[in-house]
Amino acid sequence: MRLSSLAYFQFLTATASAQLVAAPFGLALTSHNHQQQPVMAPEQQGGDSGQPQPQVQQPGVMLSDVMGRDRSTNVFAGFARDSEAVARRLDDPARNSTVLAPLNSAIDGLPRKPWEDLAEYHALGAGAYEGDDGRDRARRNLRRFVEAHVVPVSPWPEGEKRRTLLEGDRDIWWETRDGVRVIQPDGIEVASIASRVGNGEVWILKGVRNYA
Repeated sequence: MRLSSLAYFQFLTATASAQLVAAPFGLALTSHNHQQQPVMAPEQQGGDSGQPQPQVQQPGVMLSDVMGRDRSTNVFAGFARDSEAVARRLDDPARNSTVLAPLNSAIDGLPRKPWEDLAEYHALGAGAYEGDDGRDRARRNLRRFVEAHVVPVSPWPEGEKRRTLLEGDRDIWWETRDGVRVIQPDGIEVASIASRVGNGEVWILKGVRNYA
């Protein structure tokens, strides 16, 4: 990491605090209006996508209630929680979404952190994310990262081209290859469908979208 400010490192670490100190549900987007119900077992890939999709397993539960319950994606869940507009959407029963949550390992494997932009380093130098202006830039970049992984529709039919919440994003769709869902055009495999709730689904991705 190229951030030299210890204080800001702590700020960003807290954004994904479940990596270090949170309990399995510590990054859940808390909702006080929806009754909690048992989490459905994840749907593993490899089945026949041509079969009818299962009914919503938890109609009284929102995406905000289940984000972060799968520890393999709690870094992304922390980012989503701290993105105010996305957090409101995931708690809204009137707006359905398909959340494309990358695995922690996929985020860790990025050449740069989600809040870093190579162009900003070139323009501003190593201190691009220091100070108030730097923190604002980092928050904006994190928001874009989250928005690029939320599709404003659910159910999302196979082959249907959609754009994410990210302004100016390109069309994406999914198709089945050898029984596995693949997000196109990036070719990212869906590891599983972690949750089906009242206002959408959480899909766990093996990679991170290229949205730059």
